[in-house]
Amino acid sequence: MDGVTHHGRRTAYRVSDRGGDGPGLLCIHGSGGAAGVWKSQSRLAGRAPVVALELSGHGESDDVNATGGPDALEAYTDDVVAVAEETGASVLVGNSLGGAVATWTALERDLDLDGLVLAGTGAKLTVLDDLLAWLADDFDRAVEFLHADDRLFHDPDGRYVELSKEAMYDAGRAVTERDFRTCHAFDVRNRLGELDSPALAIVGEHDQLTPVRYHEYLAEHVPDCELAVVQDAAHLTMLEAPDAFNDELESFLDRL
Repeated sequence: MDGVTHHGRRTAYRVSDRGGDGPGLLCIHGSGGAAGVWKSQSRLAGRAPVVALELSGHGESDDVNATGGPDALEAYTDDVVAVAEETGASVLVGNSLGGAVATWTALERDLDLDGLVLAGTGAKLTVLDDLLAWLADDFDRAVEFLHADDRLFHDPDGRYVELSKEAMYDAGRAVTERDFRTCHAFDVRNRLGELDSPALAIVGEHDQLTPVRYHEYLAEHVPDCELAVVQDAAHLTMLEAPDAFNDELESFLDRL
């Protein structure tokens, strides 16, 4: 993987580029995730360069000394800005925690963005108290809970479940708990009107973690935002239903 050094640490990212001249996509994974969750979006590389980064402490990226909440959100936003500036990507595509980071980047940083794709995420990302407790004291139970039906996946290929679990265990309990606590503290409902880039809110119809109504709220309150609901998928729509997800992403790029 490629990487960029900033703030005393290295952030890893993977680039897929087959000569596409559209605005580059920068894909940001969710809690306990890694760049591999975006592997099917590399099919769009003939249309536009596709960059998938790994947030601090995930995959091949160096970790950062940050606590869950605003501190980690700022650090993860630094990761996104560094990779965006290094690669020239101008469309942020964020899933779950990655959607929160993408939104915060658009609100707080001076990046020239062409678009914002908010996938399986929301303006407020409250986490169940039980899940937060399991993340602190019973990580195996937390991982199994997240991989139950209609949470991360609806009806997945078993290989994708194993990929997701492997990434979560690789990130480890402390980093994954930090991620979810960062989600739990996130709330920008009163700032959505400040987003001035065209946006797409996309969600799997069965997503129980960030349900359809979260995305309906985004579509209603972000000034220029479309809603797309992907059938037969849950939270990790881009991995579980990649053809449908990519079709919606291409339609959004057409609009840009």
